[in-house]
Amino acid sequence: MAKQTNGATFEQQLFKAADKLRKNIDAAEYKYVVLGLVFIKYISETFNELYHKLEADQYSDPEDRDEYLAENVFFVPQTARWSHIHNNAKLPTIGQTIDEAMEAIESENKELKNVLPKVYGKANLDKASLGQLIDLISNTELQAENEKSKDLFGRVYEYFLGEFANAEGKKGGQFYTPKAIVKLMVEMIEPYKGRVYDPACGSGGMFVMSEKFVTEHQGNISDITVYGQESNQTTWKLSKMNLAIRNINSQFVAWNTEGSFLKDAHPDLKADFILANPPFNQSDWGIDILQDDARWKYGTPPSGNANYGWMMHMLYHLAPKGVMATVLANGSLSSNTSGEGDIRKNLVEQDLVECIVALPKQLFYNTGIPACIWFLRREKANHSKEILFIDASEMGYMKDRVHRDLADEDIDLITTTYHNWRKSENYQDVKGFCKSAKTDEVIKHNHVLTPGRYVGIPDEEDDGIPFEDKMADLTTALKEQMAKEEALNEEIKQQLVNIGLQL
Repeated sequence: MAKQTNGATFEQQLFKAADKLRKNIDAAEYKYVVLGLVFIKYISETFNELYHKLEADQYSDPEDRDEYLAENVFFVPQTARWSHIHNNAKLPTIGQTIDEAMEAIESENKELKNVLPKVYGKANLDKASLGQLIDLISNTELQAENEKSKDLFGRVYEYFLGEFANAEGKKGGQFYTPKAIVKLMVEMIEPYKGRVYDPACGSGGMFVMSEKFVTEHQGNISDITVYGQESNQTTWKLSKMNLAIRNINSQFVAWNTEGSFLKDAHPDLKADFILANPPFNQSDWGIDILQDDARWKYGTPPSGNANYGWMMHMLYHLAPKGVMATVLANGSLSSNTSGEGDIRKNLVEQDLVECIVALPKQLFYNTGIPACIWFLRREKANHSKEILFIDASEMGYMKDRVHRDLADEDIDLITTTYHNWRKSENYQDVKGFCKSAKTDEVIKHNHVLTPGRYVGIPDEEDDGIPFEDKMADLTTALKEQMAKEEALNEEIKQQLVNIGLQL
């Protein structure tokens, strides 16, 4: 976490200041302005770091593009370097200068082709505010305090994504999954090594968190390869920048307007880890064209709801020893509409469902629909014909008036419970929280997978007061309340009589 000043982190302070400069621009449009500048500042910083090293070496040329290619650093042409942009920040032509800088960076770095925003010359963007924004972002090195610029700018970028999603509400949630949910999924499936896939990748949060997990556990980031697909082009651009700022290779993160169902960008992929938060209850998703698709091994998903379509698309791409985690609406746990119950029955009886986690309400920016996480695995090792149910629906805290969040200790409790169960070490059912249920028990419940059915209601703590005494206290309190109400009614009647007399 960045250093806090006056109770606010550096990221919070920077966002607040940047948002003040927004004026009459919608958050949806403004996010590309700000995030584009954060990105260009980041690649300029990393370029400068290597530039000075090469400059100090008499055998190297700091203007040789190949030197940067060899070090996996973006080459930044002179007209796109932050110093040039900052020097021109107060000129009325600054918008055009930045758009040209974006073009120059793309032409020198093919992986960024058609990715960077070129919106700075637009008439509705106040150039004086743009200059102030550049000044604001220019001062970030003052706050870096010997931290790597990559880490600082990665955090800023990630924080800004979340804040813009919050500001946009429903539309914003389409490109951003709250950090706590992503962290929970990643910590549970532990993507140390192999192919990581997200068929609805949004702004790339699943990949960023996977990279964090690997580095925090002393792994090697080169041991994972990310594959993704996104149908919204502007969101895909956000993901490409998000991954570039983390030095994550995004060559297999694809965009096409048709999306993962109608135009699968990775038809032969078998992934070791799949993480996704696809659109909830998506309708008109193309089943009329895909009736006999090979992905529908466990039943044909209904045209009005793609929940099970997404799940089977992921299962189709899951390696034999792989594991997948997907967020879905709670309706997926119990719906029997249009054959969904039959698909769920097949998934349960084929022993593919490993764990279900019920999430709290109000976690998402774009919907109030209650959600859950499904964990599916082909090889369940110690727990054949068993499913772990975790009810986390009452966990978390309200971080503002409308949004709930999971605390780190909540994530740790859920994750530890799951790992202990998988290893058959120190696990025990906890009433109201977790239950390991046999498939036979699930079949008795007609294949409904709602955790509350299995974990039960937590026992109230015994406070030592006898039942009769509790009832006596309740009766006394009730009588007192009734007496107060009766006295209040009498007082109201008397006031009405007095008013009548006065009239």
